[in-house]
Amino acid sequence: MNFPDEAPDAQNTLDAFCDGRFFLMQPRRGHRAGLDAMLLAATVPPDAAGKAADLGAGTGAVGFAAALRAPGLAMTLVERNETMAALARASIARTENAALSPRLAVIEADLLASRPGREATGLLDGGFSLVLTNPPFHPAGHRTSPDPLRAEARQVTSSDFLSRWIRTAGALLDHGGRFAMIVRADALAQVLPAMEGRLGDVRLRPVHARVDVAASRVLVSAKKGSRAPLRLLPAIVLHEADGALSPLGRQIGEGRATIEFGA
Repeated sequence: MNFPDEAPDAQNTLDAFCDGRFFLMQPRRGHRAGLDAMLLAATVPPDAAGKAADLGAGTGAVGFAAALRAPGLAMTLVERNETMAALARASIARTENAALSPRLAVIEADLLASRPGREATGLLDGGFSLVLTNPPFHPAGHRTSPDPLRAEARQVTSSDFLSRWIRTAGALLDHGGRFAMIVRADALAQVLPAMEGRLGDVRLRPVHARVDVAASRVLVSAKKGSRAPLRLLPAIVLHEADGALSPLGRQIGEGRATIEFGA
């Protein structure tokens, strides 16, 4: 399936991100990128370099924003859904994104397939120095969206879904490579055990909508091959008491903030 380099239509929109520094084709209805993607991209240091992967990329917001932040990164967007992968390719082909396009590529693949199945698509174990992921997060049994693209992007399909997803992410990393993800806070009970023996130096930064409410998301950073202990780092607060974005929240949305995880 291909979408030409043309104006949006009844099914898709063309949306500006990071103050118009890149543009994405997205479904007019269904799953659309938001602040979660910008939060995850903000964990990428500007001096990051090498081969990176955005797993479950959707239309590519995380990968595009990471490539924008770090000129030394070559980013592979990995997406299973044919429609979303085609939209990501269409975005790469747009003239507005010409400065980023040479460092962006799309692989259409099922991350939970067998190793030979992944390798057949070009996803090689140990092939990346950085893996980013904003995986489906609603637990099995959660009320699903009637829109199939939104449901697929957000709904886990089995009780061990996140564990298998993280195992794949760890396999794709080279020794010493860095892993970063954003998940629902209540998913940590699955995420942390899945990392044991695969990813160490785990660092957590809770994300609060406001200072007076519980964290709804957690940013997770880890390193392959490390045995350093888990660390809980200071929280991120996205909004003021009146609901307006905090200065940090605004900078994250603009793609101008860097979320540190320490040395």
